[in-house]
Amino acid sequence: MPHPFICPNCGERSSASDRYEAFRRDERGCSHCGFSFLFELLDDYYPAPDAAFFVADREGRVIGCGRGSFELTGYEEEEVVGQPIAQALGLSFENGEDHVATVLEWGVRALGKPATVRTESDRSATATADLFPAYDDDGGLLLVLTPAR
Repeated sequence: MPHPFICPNCGERSSASDRYEAFRRDERGCSHCGFSFLFELLDDYYPAPDAAFFVADREGRVIGCGRGSFELTGYEEEEVVGQPIAQALGLSFENGEDHVATVLEWGVRALGKPATVRTESDRSATATADLFPAYDDDGGLLLVLTPAR
């Protein structure tokens, strides 16, 4: 049974029977844009066309910004890489919850979470956050922010 994947760089969805490329233990990369790794999803996931993608390591530090990230926040990738994702994006959730920590600690998805993001011009933007754990040995997470309408 094929597994669904999504590229955090371009948002391309694909499926494959294994998370590794051929017989090697190399992580599967994006055949559309060439990004070096994909996120495996438990269910197929369809991001909105204006969704912004961010990737964090197992400590929650930004390691990459994908499609829509600059359009939502105004931050260039170089400005946020290496920073804790919540701090870098001024990310906060309703009731002070920390969905980033939950996803990293428990390896579970958090979908449809109302969030606020601070933009480069120090404005607040509201969004819906979908967070996915990395299902590989490195850990980390994929954060998809869809601007509120």
